[in-house]
Amino acid sequence: MRTFYPELEPYDHGNLDVGDGQTIYWETSGNPNGKPAVYLHGGPGATSTPKQRRVFDPARYRIILLDQRGTGRSTPHASEPNADLATNTTWHLVSDLEKVREHLGIDRWQVFGGSWGSALALAYAETHPERVTELVLRGIFTLRESELYWFYEGPAGQLFPEVWSQFVEQVPDASPGEYRAAYHERLFDPDPAVHTPAAVAWATWEASAITLLPNPDVVATFAEPKYAVAFARIENHYFKNLGWFEDRQLLRNAHVLRDIPTVIVQGRYDVCTPPVTAWELSRELPDAQFTIVPDAGHAFDEPGILSALIEATDRFAQVTR
Repeated sequence: MRTFYPELEPYDHGNLDVGDGQTIYWETSGNPNGKPAVYLHGGPGATSTPKQRRVFDPARYRIILLDQRGTGRSTPHASEPNADLATNTTWHLVSDLEKVREHLGIDRWQVFGGSWGSALALAYAETHPERVTELVLRGIFTLRESELYWFYEGPAGQLFPEVWSQFVEQVPDASPGEYRAAYHERLFDPDPAVHTPAAVAWATWEASAITLLPNPDVVATFAEPKYAVAFARIENHYFKNLGWFEDRQLLRNAHVLRDIPTVIVQGRYDVCTPPVTAWELSRELPDAQFTIVPDAGHAFDEPGILSALIEATDRFAQVTR
């Protein structure tokens, strides 16, 4: 069973002006002359973390992490009182990735993404397949209405009723099918007394369901108010707009990726992004390596998922294309 590579620090970092008044935090670690690989974090609205560097062999990879618009060390932060997300869309993020790639002088790179990061990885690769050497995808998410309804409108709440009840208490006048819209009104209310508890409830719901077994540390991280406000606002904004995708767009266009070596890793008991979407993607990419980890949920650092991901990056580290 594989586990994390040792801790390491970036050898370079910066904030890149990508237009629209936005800067994107980026960092590079590992081997400056190694194989380039970019890690796309989840959410949307989460952030990069030091653990994410450690799924790549630092002797063989040039490891690129970044904070997507409005998150982490990118500016402006979506928790700010007058946060405007009008220029924060999937297609702005795809453009940002190209600007980061060009800024770092990279011709082609491996693209690694989990959860929302898998959706962004697919959107980027389907737009720029010539820039992708391999895809490593985990916890597949494509922002279809069926996926969003499952997790944010009631069905998944039957598995975690005690946490779900706290989620719906924030929007007592809403019914299934209305929760995302009702939360939108509260999350973007300028009054912190309104948007902060709503954001904490939204983030706590997700954090409580992403691990196979309860993990209070994960819940506490998500519930920190500044993090929760940015996370919940960006997620709700993307989900309200279905990621700016047409129905089944990422699956329908996956055929353009068939020449890109791809690994798909999915937890069997993933409540956040159930295995059906990963299975459907594997049907569109018949040459992809598709692994369902039998004793895992959603989080990338659950042992079976982490081991499968590192096995993939180790194997791809030896490939020159």
